[in-house]
Amino acid sequence: MRKYGAFEVARDVYSLNETPLADAGALEQDGDLLRLDGHAVGVLAGGHAVVGYETPSRKLELYSTTMRDWNWPEFALPEYIKSHVGPQALAVAAGWADPGTADNPVVEWPAHARGEVLALVPTYRLPTLVHSRNNNAKWLFEISHKNPLLMSSADATRLEMATGDLVKVHTEIGWFVISLWVTEGLKPGVVACSHHLGRWRRDRDEAIEPWGSSVVSVEEREPGKWMLRVVQGAQPWTSGDPDSRRIWWSDTGVHQNLTFPVHPDPVSGMQCWHQVVKVEKAGEKDRYGDVFVDTVLAHLVYLKWKALCRPAPGPGDLRRPLWFARTARPRADAYVMRSEAGTV
Repeated sequence: MRKYGAFEVARDVYSLNETPLADAGALEQDGDLLRLDGHAVGVLAGGHAVVGYETPSRKLELYSTTMRDWNWPEFALPEYIKSHVGPQALAVAAGWADPGTADNPVVEWPAHARGEVLALVPTYRLPTLVHSRNNNAKWLFEISHKNPLLMSSADATRLEMATGDLVKVHTEIGWFVISLWVTEGLKPGVVACSHHLGRWRRDRDEAIEPWGSSVVSVEEREPGKWMLRVVQGAQPWTSGDPDSRRIWWSDTGVHQNLTFPVHPDPVSGMQCWHQVVKVEKAGEKDRYGDVFVDTVLAHLVYLKWKALCRPAPGPGDLRRPLWFARTARPRADAYVMRSEAGTV
């Protein structure tokens, strides 16, 4: 592991906000805020110049002036924000509550959607795999190569479902067919499906992780309506690695992500991954791994969520706050929104 890059990054990473500021006497004092060339770089705490936190005030902020200045004043103080998969959202989606009471976009079910309304958690991870980063680790994939839908025993009993049953999970833009796993480790009303499985390829001879991907057919049945069906699962093959001839499994999981519309969080723009779904037993013509998506409907759902956003620019014609940390931060002028005529 030393040879290939497993190393300790840093020690003593606690209380970094108390790190003393060098050359504090050369800094401009603005109350208890310390600036360098107009930028806040530290704060006076107990009479000592320290770096503080990476916030505009260099303090741990309870009231966010950033939320206020970027047109979200109602969220400037921490509070509970109702989720798009919370109890009220589920009640509205199931038809038990008035849509006018919803705090988030209301799910409009397509005609094919039937079954019990539940909240799907598609972001949990089997502990042996992490995103796409170690899907090519053959020994880990041998341990975890399927992602069944987890359901509480209370829900399974009520819906007359059992471990191993094929179930059909409907979203607002499509559906996927997957096997069921009944567990005591999940809250009733919630189902979950590990998200880093279900890889696929269209070419049988394409050597893309053949132990971890299935060959599929993709067909556009109507304009914008696409059907994916597994043709061949993982199989042993001959290569320079003798382990490739020892592949004993065929299941590579189900690609659930295709059935999730884009849900941009109105404040951050990040994807709201959790889904309101309907779950029913699979039909006679359904097969494990089937995925159906209506891309026209997907775009309409995206536009509905996008309408909740409050457009930039923010203060100073910025596209995002300058003080937000980034792994590779561009120059400050890259944050300024411009049009062909100049700054917006």
